Amino acid sequence: MDTLFRTRRLALVTLLALAVAPVALAAAGSPRLEAFFQNELKSADYQQKVYSRVAGKWRQPKGTPALGKKAVVQAVIGRDGKLVSATVSTPSGSKAWDAAALAAVKQAAPFPALPASYTQSTLDAHFHVSWVAGP
Repeated sequence: MDTLFRTRRLALVTLLALAVAPVALAAAGSPRLEAFFQNELKSADYQQKVYSRVAGKWRQPKGTPALGKKAVVQAVIGRDGKLVSATVSTPSGSKAWDAAALAAVKQAAPFPALPASYTQSTLDAHFHVSWVAGP
């Protein structure tokens, strides 16, 4: 009988550990920002400046989306660097997270003027803010 009790207790502890593991992983997660620009923009320096401005304005909200989920903010930058538009094109499932991602892009504006080598009048940029496992 004692062995049966130990086996059941071990099974219960294992079940609890499995149930808590996703929560622990999420708690140990971190935000990740990625930026993607139109292929016609060849200036890595300009891309880095825009990325750095948005990253500098990011403020993590209290709520986080599920691991692997991301908010995608689609932005249009004018030739003079002004933000023409910004919208959440892909929601993360967390309204607070989506709002924080959109706010980071809006607060980072105005951006530097588009490089002379870029001939179009506006630049499309997508900012992906995700919650990923690990440090």
